[in-house]
Amino acid sequence: MPTDAAIGSAYRDLVARADKALAAKPASVMDKRSIPVSGDRHDYVSLARYWWPNPADPKGAYVRRDGDTNPDIESDRFDRSALSRMAREADTLALAYYYSGERKYAEGAARVIRTWFLDPATRMNPNMNFAQAVPGVSNGRPEGVLDGASFIGVIDAVGLIGPSGAVTPDEAKALEGWFARYVDWMLESANGRAEGKASNNHGLWYDAQVARFALFARKPEIARRIALAFPKGRIAQQIDASGALPKELTRTRSFHYSLYALGAAYSVADSAACLGIDLYRAEEKGRSLRKATNYVAAYRGRAADWPYKEQGWPADTLDELLVRAESAWGPGAYPRTVRGELLLRYRIP
Repeated sequence: MPTDAAIGSAYRDLVARADKALAAKPASVMDKRSIPVSGDRHDYVSLARYWWPNPADPKGAYVRRDGDTNPDIESDRFDRSALSRMAREADTLALAYYYSGERKYAEGAARVIRTWFLDPATRMNPNMNFAQAVPGVSNGRPEGVLDGASFIGVIDAVGLIGPSGAVTPDEAKALEGWFARYVDWMLESANGRAEGKASNNHGLWYDAQVARFALFARKPEIARRIALAFPKGRIAQQIDASGALPKELTRTRSFHYSLYALGAAYSVADSAACLGIDLYRAEEKGRSLRKATNYVAAYRGRAADWPYKEQGWPADTLDELLVRAESAWGPGAYPRTVRGELLLRYRIP
């Protein structure tokens, strides 16, 4: 376990980051330099991560290079960097309020959230129509729905600052309305429906988002439907008898994507728990989240033994997943290192 000194250091770092966020102008979709094809700058726009200009035809359609991130995705031509900063600052400020009790941090988090979702001058339209676009191929793809996964943490931030009253009742209702409309878009749009049919981490993250957003928007029946379908629709289909996730093993960052997919599954299970449904212990055709967790946990400290492609060993990401696993299967379920910042994030006694 981390020492008191490690916890203290993590807390001081959290407060320093929160103070920096307080001094910054909140991010919004209005920050980007490009104009969506809709002509409405309130529409979110991003570039697909692994797509690049074609060397053989620089002015033609982009081509895919799996695992090789195009740095242009973070440029101010698009909204992805702004969305990431918004989610990160909302999280940081909310945690700083939770631990310090200082209202200024709650007010800062509320300002960040208000700017992105509620202020008529800066708010994002509740859709991902133009997310993860590929020049010359598509103005927006189903895969772009994944960009909204950061909103899960924003909802958690709203909960953390709730006791402060920094988000007014009217604002809370408006925010619930925004997510209600976004859930409708995810369920009814062509991109949303296509993403829901994905059989890899994208499908898992689709379920994670819809379930959490529906709960927040006071549409529990939608979240319940996702949770009840999960054992047969996801666990049995995406986890094999050994506990591996075959669709993730084909990637150039196979261990990373295995953990990424499991993180999404955990988020679905956390939402399901709010409805009294235990997906952490669900088993379908001998497949389960526990078996999938055992599969990746077995390679902790054994990167050289991983038999698939991996560009960089995500040891910290594995430990973070195993910290989350304690909530499901009890203390000591898996060997792992708990850094001070993880202790603050997951508030482990």
